[in-house]
Amino acid sequence: MSHKFVYLFKEGDATMRELLGGKGANLAEMTKLGLPVPQGFTVSTEACTQYYEDGRKINADIQAEIMENITKMEEITGKKFGDKENPLLVSVRSGARASMPGMMDTILNLGLNEDVVETMAEMSGNPRWAYDCYRRFIQMYSDVVMEVGKKYFEQLIDEMKEAKGVTQDVDLTAEDLKTLAEQFKAEYKSKIG
Repeated sequence: MSHKFVYLFKEGDATMRELLGGKGANLAEMTKLGLPVPQGFTVSTEACTQYYEDGRKINADIQAEIMENITKMEEITGKKFGDKENPLLVSVRSGARASMPGMMDTILNLGLNEDVVETMAEMSGNPRWAYDCYRRFIQMYSDVVMEVGKKYFEQLIDEMKEAKGVTQDVDLTAEDLKTLAEQFKAEYKSKIG
């Protein structure tokens, strides 16, 4: 690999805005200053350019570098991506050289699945929170990555609230949210196949 496309936060700083984007450069600078930033990495703006040059495909070198940095994050955190017992969950946030508030998408809790959510519920002692995170992850992934619109999931939430006789999402129980997660997966499958 001759060109570097992925930078741990500790490898950058505020001067690297053109390469890391505004968010990436700021996270790197905060890390450099010793602020309590959860460890992560930035896929460079050059990787995005390469993605388009490669016909909207992530080439093998960039993919390998991303996986290498996932392994580094596992070593730093002591957690493992996809592990049922001690899961590493990550957030994927878009960024750009110029600030674009509200224009970029985010996926929270990548790494959650039906096994990991059980571990989170048990470890936290708060199954409602764990299942709320899980149903939100399914909705974000479906919307942002697979372009299944939010409206389908919002309709399922509204139907659940009506059936339970509540008006607020926070009034749904852990079991309700677990059911919603299953409904969300079924909705995703019906739209994507």
